[in-house]
Amino acid sequence: MKQMWEEFKTFAVKGNALDLAIGVIIGAAFSPIVSTLVENVMMPIIGYITAGVDFSSLAVTPVESVEIKYGLFLNAIVQFLITAVALFFLIKGINMMRKPATAADAAPPPPPPSEVYLKEIRDALVKQTS
Repeated sequence: MKQMWEEFKTFAVKGNALDLAIGVIIGAAFSPIVSTLVENVMMPIIGYITAGVDFSSLAVTPVESVEIKYGLFLNAIVQFLITAVALFFLIKGINMMRKPATAADAAPPPPPPSEVYLKEIRDALVKQTS
């Protein structure tokens, strides 16, 4: 039992498990923001562009007492797309901050020993001729 507890602690403290937990928490906190953006900002604009159509009230009644509310589905699709784009830019920004130093920032590697020896031989030959 103790060994299993140690394995669980190792798993839970690993970066991937913590990153996942943080992602879920941020996603849950981010959801109301996106819902408000879609319902109160984006959908009225889209409704205005489409001559006042309110997507949330769009429905089809093919049979009596059966109503298919495809407008709510369209709202969910728009909400998903906005969430996906927002998360894409959020993750892109985080990845830009996490990037390791680029090759331009790093010092150039030292020349190989053979090149150093060849330069010494060249310099010695130049000294002999002058």
